[in-house]
Amino acid sequence: MDSDARWAEGARQFQQIFGDSWAKALQSLQPMDLGALSAATQPHAPVQFDPEQLAALQKQYLEEMRALWAEGLQKPPAVNDRRFSGEGWASNPMATFSAAAYLLNARTLMGLADAAQGDAKTRARIRFGVEQWIAAMAPSNFLAFNAEAQKKAIETQGESIAKGVANLLHDLRQGHVSMTDESLFEVGRNVATTEGAVVFENELFQLIEYKPLTAKVYERPFLMVPPCINKYYILDLQPENSLIRHAVSEGHRTFVVSWRNPDASLAQATWDDYIDKAVLKAIDTVQQISGAPQINALGFCVGGTMLANALAVLAARGEEPVASATFLTTLIDFSDTGILDVFIDEGFVRLREMQMGHGGLMKGQDLASTFSFLRPNDLVWNYVVGNYLKGETPPPFDLLYWNSDATNLPGPYYAWYLRNFYLENNLVKPGRLTVCGEALDLDRVDLPVYIYGSREDHIVPIRAAYASTQALPGKKRFVMGASGHIAGVINPPAKKKRSHWIRSDGKLPATLEQWQAGATEHAGSWWTDWSAWLAGHAGKQVAAPKGYGKGTKYQAIEPAPGRYVQQKA
Repeated sequence: MDSDARWAEGARQFQQIFGDSWAKALQSLQPMDLGALSAATQPHAPVQFDPEQLAALQKQYLEEMRALWAEGLQKPPAVNDRRFSGEGWASNPMATFSAAAYLLNARTLMGLADAAQGDAKTRARIRFGVEQWIAAMAPSNFLAFNAEAQKKAIETQGESIAKGVANLLHDLRQGHVSMTDESLFEVGRNVATTEGAVVFENELFQLIEYKPLTAKVYERPFLMVPPCINKYYILDLQPENSLIRHAVSEGHRTFVVSWRNPDASLAQATWDDYIDKAVLKAIDTVQQISGAPQINALGFCVGGTMLANALAVLAARGEEPVASATFLTTLIDFSDTGILDVFIDEGFVRLREMQMGHGGLMKGQDLASTFSFLRPNDLVWNYVVGNYLKGETPPPFDLLYWNSDATNLPGPYYAWYLRNFYLENNLVKPGRLTVCGEALDLDRVDLPVYIYGSREDHIVPIRAAYASTQALPGKKRFVMGASGHIAGVINPPAKKKRSHWIRSDGKLPATLEQWQAGATEHAGSWWTDWSAWLAGHAGKQVAAPKGYGKGTKYQAIEPAPGRYVQQKA
């Protein structure tokens, strides 16, 4: 039986085992609806290949395949890929050979994608599409070819298969692939547990004030604006890795925006609504509660983009209620949007504007699936294999529980964001954007800022994070941390993990590479550096408040974490 026939036979057996449920599961994994995906992935220009490159690639493939066949007849070929590790693979020569053949085919297909000639976006889209197909077609994803899953099925007398089917049905009901044992977590019980109270709410957000952990607090309160594309408790997972608790323990009177999970009642909400009724309202409310003429603020990811908009609105009005700002993995200059750029062009944005620009919701699960498929082997197929083929329950992990707690976005907000930032990069163009009735000019946002970027971030590439240093005019400090978009940020000092880079002379040259040339690596978390910086902008220390809110206008509505964060998409 040749390889194509073996593949077809394996697919047939797999279909017999899982039936139509598997097809439905694959549909639930799609990152966006087919119309949007089609519009997003249309080539910009005809694709051609250099005949010489193709000939060289073909020659290399034939030579490596010949060597693989010769080696496979004598001993199992070496396979260096964690998807094919384990005794089941090592003890099954045919499985090892199929894995080696797959890896050779994958390398050749990626070589073919790299050899494509065309504009940069078309080439990136081809590569992205090939990577998705390669990840999906790995033999480890199919019971007919996964030697480790077969070994476990035999050892458990089929119990692993039964559990896998049960896991699949469970995930179909809940609407997403389980990345962790979600039954072990509950918001307010063992995540988002820092003590506090909701002191203000409107249709868009709740404002949480946290109970001081020190006898004295800094006179300037501290407001955190998390991304509304996710829930705020990424900043308050467990006590030992909570950035919120860290800020409170450092003596900051801390407030956090907890976004409402939009439903049909917010289907008309716009970007202006979120800036005016949420970010600006939160800043004003913190001022009123604290009585402080100025506060310090932090924006994380999209929350940082929103904070930058709000600061530009305030600057246009001649107001300066914010003394300093921190931007964590934030896009302000959208010149480099990394892998997400493959989805963005005029056709895709126009489609989204037609679909929901005047009303509707961008479903949270669609957003979550899109981000998962940016790393398909780690965030999709890894769990398909473990949950369904091996019948395993993924281990408890607070960050992945948060990652699965999806949030919707109002359609008008989402469509406006796509066009004005991802497509047209208007925020860095003075006077190009009008928000809350004000023409925005970042050159007027002249305040001290702390800018953090993660070196391996695939959502806010490190060069894009660094670009904020060139877009803002005030005194700036830039720090680069190890790891990715979330793990790089949530890195408490006590863990003594990872490292960060700082340039001691404080210079911020035009490019990241120039900055790196003068930067020094420091072991451990960047939080300690940021804490020292923030303390320098927080003013003198005063007696900590004995209660929440202020007077009769701002009283404790309910204990933290509040109702809004409990809402499901």
